[in-house]
Amino acid sequence: MSTVATVPAGAPADAARHVRVVSRKAPVAFAVVTGLFALLLLLAPREGDTLFRFSSGTEVLSLPDAAVPGMVTAWVCTAIAAAVTAAAFTLLAAGRRVPLVLTLALALALLVGFLAWAGAGSSRDFSVARLVGGSILLAVPIVFGALGGVIGERVGVVNIAIEGQLLAGAFCAAVASSLTNSPVVGVVAAVLAGALVALVLGLFTITYRVNQVIVGVVLNVLVIGLTSFLYTQVLVPGAAELNQTERFGPVAIPVLSAVPVLGPALFEQSVLVYLMYLAVPAVWFAMFRTRWGLRLRAVGEHPKAADTVGIKVPRTRYRTLLIAGGIVGIGGAFYTVVSVSSFGEEMTAGAGFIALAAVIFGKWDPVRAALAALLFGFASNLEGALSVVGAPVPSQFMLMLPYVVTILAVAGLVGRSRPPAASGEPYTKE
Repeated sequence: MSTVATVPAGAPADAARHVRVVSRKAPVAFAVVTGLFALLLLLAPREGDTLFRFSSGTEVLSLPDAAVPGMVTAWVCTAIAAAVTAAAFTLLAAGRRVPLVLTLALALALLVGFLAWAGAGSSRDFSVARLVGGSILLAVPIVFGALGGVIGERVGVVNIAIEGQLLAGAFCAAVASSLTNSPVVGVVAAVLAGALVALVLGLFTITYRVNQVIVGVVLNVLVIGLTSFLYTQVLVPGAAELNQTERFGPVAIPVLSAVPVLGPALFEQSVLVYLMYLAVPAVWFAMFRTRWGLRLRAVGEHPKAADTVGIKVPRTRYRTLLIAGGIVGIGGAFYTVVSVSSFGEEMTAGAGFIALAAVIFGKWDPVRAALAALLFGFASNLEGALSVVGAPVPSQFMLMLPYVVTILAVAGLVGRSRPPAASGEPYTKE
């Protein structure tokens, strides 16, 4: 940590000095990551070209495939990362913070270099559209879970029960959609299921002031047990009537879906994916640009002060928690009305806990949490893509990478990560 002190021109010698604190953590992290990647290239060189495919065949303007020398491209990307690292240290020496654009440039350079190294010599290609589109699909329930987690914690309630809300939403969406042959009804049922789990969470944590973490864990176990019991006793015997859902199909948006490279990946998706595109900015706007959002954040930061100015703290927490639960329920519906056409035991596979990690990694901001969720989705999708091209990278490594980054974020190595002041604290009016 370095400090830079400045004194306004013309001010007396004993005038108050403005001290700006600049952290060296980001430049050091850049150097470590770049050095580790260069070490990988030195210890495990690979021969041959890497093929990148930029078109899926549905675009108006198709870009040609690109075959690049794997190791040469990887070393060029390493040089770019080294230049970005040098720029970060230059800004540190000048007492300036490292901007986000440098972090993104470093991540993009290392990603391209890693793909070029991993695919060298393989007869299979890396489809950019498939990488992006698959990552978005895998991230949808995590994004909705993270949005619900951000809203809950911003109002002061730690929602450990995201996993249970996702699973309840998936179960109820499967049953409702099967009975009515309507995926829309399935989504509505999932919203109600997520809100119901949130209501139980609020009853114990807000009204009876039970430890929020304990209640969340218990709710997760309860929902897992209940849905597993109903699946074996009800859905399996009556699978044809109760567990064969109607699914949302992909809908291509005119013009946008024809954009080269990203058009098919982003704009040939289902309705719930487009709803996710709208939900992220909508939650951000509601939280930071409306009176409702101001009251929500006030209750999460200082409930006593909010109560003093007339805000009903318990009522605000209940209403907000129900909204958050409904949003998470939409993520649960994705499993059974978009991804597959039936419910399976514990089919969420820990996505709720990944959403919690995205909330922390995103620093309790809806946009950043959504981007963190996309990182998890991309890591999961990249694991499959690397196995297809035969890259010498253990699949477990790709799956654990986002969690390592999350731990570094919580530790403060990539910036401060501070939860709302009253998060997890029950409120008692004195």
